[in-house]
Amino acid sequence: MIQPTRSLHVRTTHTANYHHGMTLIETALATIIVGVGVLAIVVAQQAFHNQNGWSNRAATATRLGNEIREMTLNLPRHDPVTGKVFWGPEPNELTAEDYDDLDDFDGAVFSAALGNGPINARRQVIANMVGWAQEVYVDMVDPFDINHIFEVPDNPDDYPERYLMRVMVIVTYQDSVNSDPEEITRVSWIAPN
Repeated sequence: MIQPTRSLHVRTTHTANYHHGMTLIETALATIIVGVGVLAIVVAQQAFHNQNGWSNRAATATRLGNEIREMTLNLPRHDPVTGKVFWGPEPNELTAEDYDDLDDFDGAVFSAALGNGPINARRQVIANMVGWAQEVYVDMVDPFDINHIFEVPDNPDDYPERYLMRVMVIVTYQDSVNSDPEEITRVSWIAPN
């Protein structure tokens, strides 16, 4: 006997053929997220370069201030020949090489723009320091209150009985972007007697 055959019906479901890609909105959102990340990296890199530039200038300025300090460390307060007659350079002292006492440096400016600086501890002009300047100020101060500055008297006999000499070097830098020099640092000290 022959058995009747059963027909097997395979039930198939037709599914829509979807592409599993990104929509335009998803693509735009991903682009924005990646763009913000790249922008943050660029901004951080720029901040690093700015900070690095400032630290280089600060280190250079401190070095230039300390060059003056080293140069003046062993100088007498006043001229060995004329004494207290002149505050500042004597009439025949025209350059840093001529300065033989501490008060000669009051008001001195050593800069690349003037062609006389900046200078090192051996009174030599430091090459390739365009834009840099050292301004030196020397004051007589009260030994018990170094913030109290004595006026320099016209008559040497009127000098205070006791005083110390405070030296301050202001180091400035002027680049091609700025029209005025920018103060980078101040170095000050009390000169030994």
